Amino acid sequence: MLDSPAWAAAPDARAAFPEWSRFARLADGTFDEDADPQLDMKPVITALKAQNVNVIEVDTILSHWLTEAEFTEHLGKIKSFVELAHAAGIRVVMYYPSLEVISIGGEKGKSFYKDGDGKSWVQRSLDGKPNVFYGSLVVWVDPGDESCWVSPDSPWRDFYLGRIKALARTGLDAVWPDVPIYFDGALSWCDGSTWAADAFRADTGLAMPAKDDFTSLPFRRYVEWRHANLNQWQLDIAAAGRSVNPDLVTFIETVSMDYQYATSIGLDGAYLRKAEGVSHVWEVDILGNYDGMRHATATDWTCLISMYKYARAASGTKPAWAFSYGWKADDASLVMAELLAAGCNPYEVKSPFKDVTTDKTMRTRMYAFVAANQEKLYNAASSAEVGVYHSSASRDFVSHSIGSGMYANAKPPTGIKAGDWWSSGSAEESCTTQAWLGEFRGTVKALVYAHVPFTTVTSPGLTADDLARYRVLMLPNLQAVSDEEAEVLRGFVSGGGTVVITGPAPTGLDRFGSARAEYALADVLGFRKADPLPATKENRYGGGVCHYVRNLIGKSYLASTDQPSADQLLAPVRAAVTPAVTLTGDRRIHLEVSTLGDDTVVQLVNFTHCQDTPTAFRTTPAACTVSVAVPAGKRVLAATVSTPDAASPAPQPVTWRAAGSTAAVDLTVAQYSLLTVTTG
Repeated sequence: MLDSPAWAAAPDARAAFPEWSRFARLADGTFDEDADPQLDMKPVITALKAQNVNVIEVDTILSHWLTEAEFTEHLGKIKSFVELAHAAGIRVVMYYPSLEVISIGGEKGKSFYKDGDGKSWVQRSLDGKPNVFYGSLVVWVDPGDESCWVSPDSPWRDFYLGRIKALARTGLDAVWPDVPIYFDGALSWCDGSTWAADAFRADTGLAMPAKDDFTSLPFRRYVEWRHANLNQWQLDIAAAGRSVNPDLVTFIETVSMDYQYATSIGLDGAYLRKAEGVSHVWEVDILGNYDGMRHATATDWTCLISMYKYARAASGTKPAWAFSYGWKADDASLVMAELLAAGCNPYEVKSPFKDVTTDKTMRTRMYAFVAANQEKLYNAASSAEVGVYHSSASRDFVSHSIGSGMYANAKPPTGIKAGDWWSSGSAEESCTTQAWLGEFRGTVKALVYAHVPFTTVTSPGLTADDLARYRVLMLPNLQAVSDEEAEVLRGFVSGGGTVVITGPAPTGLDRFGSARAEYALADVLGFRKADPLPATKENRYGGGVCHYVRNLIGKSYLASTDQPSADQLLAPVRAAVTPAVTLTGDRRIHLEVSTLGDDTVVQLVNFTHCQDTPTAFRTTPAACTVSVAVPAGKRVLAATVSTPDAASPAPQPVTWRAAGSTAAVDLTVAQYSLLTVTTG
């Protein structure tokens, strides 16, 4: 493990997840089945340690259809690797697909689906088709191989949990179950298997719907049930591991972020926010498989910011591990800067695979910076007083689209193959066209461009405590809410908070997307369904205020960056919040602010190279001025800057100017800078 330099802060011991997981710097260390511990495994561990990696993810043959004898034999290999890694001071987490079984050569040869239990255990579409395919559909399944996706409600459940318990006995520090999803690459709206139908009826009292139809309540109940069902599957995996090894933690690879994909595949990571012993590895995808974020527009970049901030929020107070994809060293380091600014732990890989670094020198340099500044990155408390509400129910039921809405620019730039871009090229796939997601992402963009610190607030399990830190809560196109959720939001406003709610049917749907007889927050809004829908309205409620705007001004800003929309959206924020830190500079400098003791920690990520249309990637240093409010009775003792863009991550002193009750620091940011202002 990389030793902390003398100038680094002492660790802050905390409960819950172990310290090693909160400060993780991850990389893949896969070994072959015939690997010799000393000749093959140890050099891999030594090389990764030299790159400042302190947690190794091992992805071997567990994806494959294995006999019990083959699995048992492989456990010995895993144990050997774990022992070597632990001797080097490195932790080990084991990758194991939770619902996919790959049969090598299974298209023409024997396979799990054709010759094993797959035909019985497989997920099925609502019309009964098996969720199995052969080669080339996705990058991780080679031509000629079979991929069979199984039902978590089938006997696979006990089979897999038994193997998790066996893995827990090897000395592993964590398990990494891969995407527990209803895979939609070949079929849509799985799981219509008899196993799932029985579980759905037991949980809801309803028969499995015959087809996808968002106008049908049973189908909408099915959409939400899939989230809950997969959530229970993840909880069972974590419990199985801990039943053998109480210290084992579980990190679920989660590919669905803030966008529509969670609806179609069923996996909503926010359901796990408050669960103990289990968190996430967020697979935050980039624009191009073989291009990374090199042709991102400025709006695409704010979508990346939105995804990482969602990831951090949906993991709650637990570690949020996340993929840090790149194609070349410079775009990879800037993506990782956004990951770090959001408070996530980096798993650095070269797109589109997960077993190779983008650049060893870059990873070594970036991970040295993370190790040197880990207390500020992971133990500092966000200073944000603005929250942006991510409503899972509104995502599911407000607007149904053919595309995921992952990014804004759906058209592949010149030179990029359509199959290697995040979308097929249809404009309908862009988040700018989607009523709920576009409003959410546009709100994020407006706050980023205005240099207003904020955090994302996820909806499942919302409580009053979750909102206690905020003065303003943005409610973009909030339509579908539960009664319990509405009561928490009502209490927030009554207690003195400000909400900004947009859209044509504010709280007009229940948690399953059914129309309410009355708005759930009619009293807070100050109008009812029977009233003419106002274009705007400000309504005092209790000690707080509700600002309503009928139009989707966030979506408008996302698509066209029209300043009047941003001004209208942010006026209530500016009236309610006096920021402790302000930034004067290009709006494409992303600002994050937190505190750690007497330190104000300011993170600055420079994406000024991004334009309104795709352009070639380049690092463009940007000048800015950061002004920090000095608390009454205190003065600035020091100001330092640490950056991975420099030869050393050690903090360097910078000058500041005192102006009344503020201290101003002039900076030039290449890609990423961490400014610390210490008062006393």
